[in-house]
Amino acid sequence: MQSSHQPVLRDLVLVGGGHSHVGVLRMFAMKPEPGVRITVICTDIDTPYSGMLPGYISGHYTFDEVHIDLGRLCAFAGARLYHDAVVGIDRKSQKVICKNRPPVAYDVLSINIGSTPQVQQVDGAQALATPVKPIAQFNQRWLALLDKARHWPAHRGRMTIAVVGGGAGGVELLLSMQYRLRHELKALGRNPEDLKFVLLTSGDTVLPTHNPGVRARFAKVLLERAIDVHLNTEVVQVSPGCLHTRDGRTFDADETMWVTQAGGPTWLQSTGLGLDAQGFILVHPQLQALNDPLIFAAGDIASFIDRPLEKAGVFAVRMAKPLADNLRRSLRGQKLQAYKPQRHWLALISTGNRYAVASRGALGFAGAWVWRWKDRIDRQFMRRFTELPSMSGTAGALHPGASLREAMQAMGQLLRDIQAKGKAPTTRLTLTSEESLQAISAIAMRCGGCGAKVGSNVLSRALGSLQPVERDDVVIGLHSPDDAAVVRVPKGMAMVHTVDFFRAFIDDPYLFGKVAANHALGDIFAMGAEPQTATAVVTVPPGLESKVEDLLTQMMGGAIEVLNAAGCALVGGHTGEGAELALGFAINGLIDDKMKNVMRKGGMQPGDVLLLTKPMGTGTLFAAHARHAAKGRWIAAALQSMVQSNQVGAQILRQHSATACTDLTGFGLLGHLVEMTRPSGVDAELHMSALPLLDGAVDCVKAGIVSSLQPANVRLRRALRNADDFVQDPRYPLLFDPQTAGGLLASVPADQAVACVRALKAAGYAHTAVIGRITAQGEAIEPVLLKT
Repeated sequence: MQSSHQPVLRDLVLVGGGHSHVGVLRMFAMKPEPGVRITVICTDIDTPYSGMLPGYISGHYTFDEVHIDLGRLCAFAGARLYHDAVVGIDRKSQKVICKNRPPVAYDVLSINIGSTPQVQQVDGAQALATPVKPIAQFNQRWLALLDKARHWPAHRGRMTIAVVGGGAGGVELLLSMQYRLRHELKALGRNPEDLKFVLLTSGDTVLPTHNPGVRARFAKVLLERAIDVHLNTEVVQVSPGCLHTRDGRTFDADETMWVTQAGGPTWLQSTGLGLDAQGFILVHPQLQALNDPLIFAAGDIASFIDRPLEKAGVFAVRMAKPLADNLRRSLRGQKLQAYKPQRHWLALISTGNRYAVASRGALGFAGAWVWRWKDRIDRQFMRRFTELPSMSGTAGALHPGASLREAMQAMGQLLRDIQAKGKAPTTRLTLTSEESLQAISAIAMRCGGCGAKVGSNVLSRALGSLQPVERDDVVIGLHSPDDAAVVRVPKGMAMVHTVDFFRAFIDDPYLFGKVAANHALGDIFAMGAEPQTATAVVTVPPGLESKVEDLLTQMMGGAIEVLNAAGCALVGGHTGEGAELALGFAINGLIDDKMKNVMRKGGMQPGDVLLLTKPMGTGTLFAAHARHAAKGRWIAAALQSMVQSNQVGAQILRQHSATACTDLTGFGLLGHLVEMTRPSGVDAELHMSALPLLDGAVDCVKAGIVSSLQPANVRLRRALRNADDFVQDPRYPLLFDPQTAGGLLASVPADQAVACVRALKAAGYAHTAVIGRITAQGEAIEPVLLKT
């Protein structure tokens, strides 16, 4: 992540992670625009490069070789990545409407989401055919097809795979699938002739946009590969195992791939943007939407009004630079420049078997050398996004003095730029006079004490939409103007108090709010209590009022979702300014005053089984994320685990007579286990091979990347009886890894363990594992014995 000490002045939002946008991200990473915050909203963490997809299907490339890690690229560019689907745009309020999170504000918006085959226009196709686009979603269906072909029962005869669409994409896909699937059957000792491949197209030729020589080459390849080609065959209906054509014919098809009739997603229809007949966004030569100067589009989703462009990856790639330039110019209020697409371009189309055909205008040639040429070009393109250069900002972060000097220099330059009202050579974001005053104030010396509070207008607007869960025992709550909340303690109940607070470790404020609330609630659940109320403590960096308001809205929106789901009412809090975003909660809970159902750390009994309900590794993963060394999907999986509540898990543990419990947090597994064995007067055995671990955790510690708290936690190694025997085990460092919003560590009677694990997994704690057992306290000082 490229750190910035400057206030956010403008929001650039990129919807989609297509070829144009990955180029934009890299360009902004190499040359950041001061005061601009970039947010990427995308349904996928790994975004595929279409040029290498046929090679992946053929088996020539691995998944990672053909996918750009959008999470890592965004971290490198200092951009926020929101993993969600867009369902609309509120152009009046300049907000992107998302499926699963609060709306995202923008000053300038760019859309690069590709195209989608319009399967809904053909009866049965939506349910029974597999669209090849969006490409990212195609992978799961392709893996399912691979598995289906491997296990196709012999008594059903030949398996027929059909591709609908005779363009370059359809032909290349079909040839790649045939090559791979036939080799898969050969490897299994089965007859590859058990597979049949069919190509259907409504046109009178294959590859209609290419020259006759290229079309003839592919017609010959299709014939030699025994692929049935049906021209002038328009599919109008898909039924189980069968394709129906307009002229009344039918074709067997056990699997159907749809590579034709592409259009824009349906949600664009409600935006009011100018669209063409296929639902693509009409754009000027500057890639700016026809009827909204704040919105840009590129790649397949853009419909170029000057002349129609083929939906080809080459255009999306080459649009990246003019798009980045015009986004920058739009933010600065400068004149935009026209994109001039080439009239002819080189297409390298593979046949699946490391052979390719080149096509450019009237030219065409082919050979294995063409595939090697294509392979070299494709790998060179991917290296731009996999081999990210070292940035000076990252190194500077290791030297506080250097960071401070850089921050002061950046702030001074920004102040000069603002005062010059966009005329200074390094500027040039266009700001209103009020915004200029707010920006100057944000980088000036800020007051302490109550002078550091966030303004009441900003606070009231940000918190006004929050709706805490209603509780009868909350007498005076969040939206009352009083100085403090008033809450009743029900008869027969005792209060449980806890507090947690930490600074942000991810750039998504909504997700951070959810994790922070979930983490704070963990202590209440681990005690077997019911959460009642919460008060929040928030620190936000100073900036433009609109940006601070949006930040608070996103973060507290995520937090309130978690608190409400737990039945915990947010009743108040305090919001102040600080250098970094931070959030914490003081939680009040209720428990039987006779301590009937309380779960404490001391209570373990010899013979108990030790359980852990969530995988470990958040400390090392987010340390790696800060260095751009973690894969995006590792971080996404970690966050998914961190937002999972421990509430149901604690209830299940109580139902199965748990003798002791705690939530796994900052002191790591060993630290929290020792906190349990000491008051219980017992020892414990830990089985290293049974530890549930997050994907990528072992990779990160192997690379020597650990949390900054790790050295302090490692001092507890003296609690291990046989540490020297396991110090070379790659999982050993994870015993000390500090967890955020970790799972529950509990001991349960051995006769309840199997049923308890089964219940926890059924409730969604899929990684629940028996990780050890409790033993009687021995003569050794060290309470924990490691086992394989």
